[in-house]
Amino acid sequence: PLLAMLLTQSIYTGMFLLSKAAISSGMKPYVFVAYRQAIPTLVFAPLAYFYDRKKTSALTPRLLIKIYVASVLGMHASMNLTYFAFEFATATYINAISNVVPALVFVIAVALKMERLCATERRGQAKVLGLVMCIGGAIVFTLYRGPTIYSDRRLGSSSVVYTRRKDSTIKGCLLALAAQLAWATWLLIQNDIVEEYKAHLRLMVLQCGFGSATTAIFGVAIDRNASSWRVQWNSSNIFTVVYCGIAVTGVTYTLQNWVVGKKGPVYPAVFNPLSLVMTAILSAIFYRDAIYCGSVVGGVLLVGGLYCFLWAKNLESRQEG
Repeated sequence: PLLAMLLTQSIYTGMFLLSKAAISSGMKPYVFVAYRQAIPTLVFAPLAYFYDRKKTSALTPRLLIKIYVASVLGMHASMNLTYFAFEFATATYINAISNVVPALVFVIAVALKMERLCATERRGQAKVLGLVMCIGGAIVFTLYRGPTIYSDRRLGSSSVVYTRRKDSTIKGCLLALAAQLAWATWLLIQNDIVEEYKAHLRLMVLQCGFGSATTAIFGVAIDRNASSWRVQWNSSNIFTVVYCGIAVTGVTYTLQNWVVGKKGPVYPAVFNPLSLVMTAILSAIFYRDAIYCGSVVGGVLLVGGLYCFLWAKNLESRQEG
């Protein structure tokens, strides 16, 4: 399980870095998402047929609608917002914002009365503390720069450039936050779906297919220029789309399901901050992204808030068990 999670986080790091490069090269976000979702649909459909054919999960019209709604949130809205965010913010910022997902899931679950908050218990207090730390970390990460810890001197230090970058970064982080809100909602719906529909590989194929089709329709609706879809298929873009479609969607999905079966649902989430650290270091090396004190402080708050949630959920599981 340890090696599986290290590999998973390494794959995620590659996704953030390669996706940033693809979008920066001029690839349209909706084109990227449509192709990225189409690849696992085509690759894993035959596997899903043979692997899940003995599973008797009934695909009723009501369940199919629920799967489509989940696909629109998780595979269409969340991913498109994320890739639009790459146009404005660095891979490190996008990665950092993804750590607010547990806090968002908690807020939505409490608002919909799917989860009860008891502030007098330790687990309830830890969740509230985690929520405050995640929100505070996201605000600090986005709005506060502070002293420079690392910077490539060739980038210059113009205040005009910094102001423009700061405005762009805020816009990117807000898009990333909206993406994580859609993803958190998807997680809650998905949790209900997987209880009802046991053919999990087939479910992944259905959602990727729905996501790809919805994104393609969305893309054509806002951009009727056929040349936008004739991607400059250089080796870098081809590798990135295939990598995200197969390695990120397929390999990490399988690895995390296996680890959850071995160690429980909390164990994989413990490793999420590892990807943030690797992304920050590699972005500084390959993209010459500066590292500021505010980024470090915000990152520490985000990670601290995440671990507060994980501790509370682990305590909750043990008490209920």
